[in-house]
Amino acid sequence: MKFSTRQDTELSAESLFSAISNFDAIERMLTRRGASVRREDALTAPAVGMSWLIGFDFRGRYRELSLQLTRIEPPETIVIEGGSDQFDLSIQMTVLALTKTKSRLIFVTEVQPRSLKARLILQTVKLGKPQLDKKFAQRIGEFADNLAAVS
Repeated sequence: MKFSTRQDTELSAESLFSAISNFDAIERMLTRRGASVRREDALTAPAVGMSWLIGFDFRGRYRELSLQLTRIEPPETIVIEGGSDQFDLSIQMTVLALTKTKSRLIFVTEVQPRSLKARLILQTVKLGKPQLDKKFAQRIGEFADNLAAVS
């Protein structure tokens, strides 16, 4: 299942890329929302190989997500891949310059099932996809706004 959205910002492309590659700020943002974030690498700057273990409560159960930065191409693209016990996850963030002071964040998330049970869950979720697309766009808009405020 694929979710995608575009978010226009009042930041230059370089500033927006700098904000989405500020993983320390993103870790703090996740922690403030109640997730536990643990770095699993020793890298000091954004580079391929950065990895995290993220724990959170979702629908009454504790879940863990393991993520790894698999591609970073400044000032345009970041790809993070990983998964949980039931799903594989891919997140791609692309920055496009619209003008010198405006840019667009294209955020694409793809979820693939690992088991029959996960496939059934995704089939059920597809019934409410239009509502989920709206909620996804809203959350990514809040994410971009929060990153812009930090920058």
